[in-house]
Amino acid sequence: MDTAALKQGFKQVFGHDAAHVYFAPGRINLIGEHTDYNGGHVFPCAISLGTYAAVGPNDEAKFRLYSANFENIGIIDLPLTEITGAKDGKWSDYFKGMAQQLLKAGATFDQGLDLYIKGDLPNGAGLSSSASLELLTGTIVNTTFNLGHDMLTLIKMGQKTENEFIGVNSGIMDQFAIGMGRANHATLLDASTLEYESLPLAMGDNVVVIMNTNKRRELADSKYNERRSECEEAVARLQAKLDIKTLGELDIDTFDQYTYLIEDPTLIRRARHAVFENQRTLKAAAALKAGDLAAFGRLMSASGVSLAYDYEVTGKELDTLVQTAVKQPGVLGARMTGAGFGGCAIALVAKDQVPAFTKAVGDVYADTIGYAADFYIANIADGPKAID
Repeated sequence: MDTAALKQGFKQVFGHDAAHVYFAPGRINLIGEHTDYNGGHVFPCAISLGTYAAVGPNDEAKFRLYSANFENIGIIDLPLTEITGAKDGKWSDYFKGMAQQLLKAGATFDQGLDLYIKGDLPNGAGLSSSASLELLTGTIVNTTFNLGHDMLTLIKMGQKTENEFIGVNSGIMDQFAIGMGRANHATLLDASTLEYESLPLAMGDNVVVIMNTNKRRELADSKYNERRSECEEAVARLQAKLDIKTLGELDIDTFDQYTYLIEDPTLIRRARHAVFENQRTLKAAAALKAGDLAAFGRLMSASGVSLAYDYEVTGKELDTLVQTAVKQPGVLGARMTGAGFGGCAIALVAKDQVPAFTKAVGDVYADTIGYAADFYIANIADGPKAID
């Protein structure tokens, strides 16, 4: 995105010049879905689509927020003395929630700030626009007020914003993927310990294609919290014989031997996905290190099947994209990415096959669903930072 255009937009809205421009990426998860809150591993990366902000001080003793993506809302005023207020259902809740976390950590806001925000993440696509905005907010406020927090602290604040302020029982993957983003690398994260490894994404002659269903998904309104509670119930039943706190602690053999304790077919499917997906993620990272992209792709596709049939978080739109994608020439694997119930899928595709791939999949999708999907090449990006 053109920083000059952002600064121009800032001046048109606020009547003075911006001092800096910041960027925070979105994210995709290559494999390891719905495992972070189950104490397992995830393997996400930050992408070059994300959220930008032109920022400058004001003398109004308030945060003045404007989003070019929600122009009809106009400027939102948050007086510095009223940051602790309740959420009000607007996009600014993610800013307010992060600001409250920073206040709890001892921040003092003694200067007003104007922010002109514009994102190029498709709205509601499940590429984590909320976490992008949270980490953008944290980076801006942390830098502007010299708060001295490291990125891991900001990441944890972002998760608390989702859990405690927004009301979504999400894990830490989205914020971690964005905060620790590194160009041309993916992050293998153990969600239970926060130990992580940054691995080069050596894709050879292949690229990751993002396939957007263009079916909006709202995380707080989805069945996300229901899936989490189902997994927690499965753990509670397994605890009759096993000393565990999360499903991520189990290998496949142990789960197989104690599945009988769960005694509910739905809960068995949910738990089986969490256990098997964690192991798939570890195998996929090993395959990438070994340069075995074919194995990596097969594991991606296996993840997609598990998400559709055991975890049941896909739906007709995602299923149409994934099932069509895996049949195309040059495709090593495909799966939904994110929480599901709409949003996006990804495919590992040979570069020279991308035009034919997008046309073939796009045609089937439009014929089946009745409207078009969008396709993007996933360029792997750095984490939040000032860019001007």
